Amino acid sequence: MNPTISENWTDQLRATPRWPYFALAGAILVVFLLELAVGAVAIPFGDVARILFTGESERYTWLQIVQQFRLIRAVNALFSGAAIAVCGLLLQTLFRNPLADPFVLGVMDGARLGVAIVVVISGAASNSFLSQFAFLGDLSQVAAAAIGSLAAMAVLLWIAHRVSTVTLLICGLMLGYLCQGLISVVLHFTDEYQAAAFSSWNDGSYAGITRGQLEFLVPITALGLGIAVLLVKPLNALLLGERYAQTLGLPVFRARMLTFGLVALLAGTVTAFCGPIAFLGIIVAHLARALFQTSDHRVLLPAVILLGSTLALGADLVTHLPWAKHFLHMNAVNGLIGAPIVLWVLLRQKQMRGLAG
Repeated sequence: MNPTISENWTDQLRATPRWPYFALAGAILVVFLLELAVGAVAIPFGDVARILFTGESERYTWLQIVQQFRLIRAVNALFSGAAIAVCGLLLQTLFRNPLADPFVLGVMDGARLGVAIVVVISGAASNSFLSQFAFLGDLSQVAAAAIGSLAAMAVLLWIAHRVSTVTLLICGLMLGYLCQGLISVVLHFTDEYQAAAFSSWNDGSYAGITRGQLEFLVPITALGLGIAVLLVKPLNALLLGERYAQTLGLPVFRARMLTFGLVALLAGTVTAFCGPIAFLGIIVAHLARALFQTSDHRVLLPAVILLGSTLALGADLVTHLPWAKHFLHMNAVNGLIGAPIVLWVLLRQKQMRGLAG
């Protein structure tokens, strides 16, 4: 990398304040504990702490609620939120598009199509296929979702070099609609029970995962986040443009393929177990840039991981508050936060404002 650019980024890294990281980590801890304590059944924080550290509680029902439901849901939100947020950052860097996101670009719809195909195949084999072969069922679900995500990104990559930023977004939306149409066709070959299960999963939620599935999701997402940390230098180089990155000695094709594979793995795994999670990928990357005033991935990546976990936990907490008269969907909560941010980004982009003329 150019010594001047490297020195500038190093100076910027040294000047980056550390307190936002600690504040975000503290926020994660607070919201995580609220996730365990607040709900239709309120559990005192003292009992939550006792359950976490000793596995005991004054009331057996509290122990069951925390261990069998809320803790699993909270850990899922912690890792899945970080994974989707990192996917958004990686896609925005790769496509150099401020609105790139697994949901907007149709990547999650590709994953949904892969899962729908697995649902049909498992139904053809046996209605209880996934329950009889839990590990193989989870593995096939993740693999199908990842392949679907990768296929969608391959189409986007082919399109990206031929169209403008705005056209790419429109193509991503159309790709998503195409996948949705194919999903409807595929589901015609399954029974009512499986279609209903797919529809429930399709709403997007951190609550539908089992402990066994969580033990599958956490290592995969943790591995993916670790690989993302190792990619900060290639990602910084790609910010300067592919041609310039090549002059710096970066194997651009290899870096792009590795990043695409990483996004497919993370987005596919999360979508396989949680359904499509909307807006989170867009929200977090822009909030991190606004908070730290930098595009350096050495600063942004840890911030995005922490922010993604915080917002995912917060959205899930709001969704599961003891609402008296109605039920909130998680993607609706994400939309309330994400839509204003997307509008703000659109209004800031001169290229997009120019479409009005």
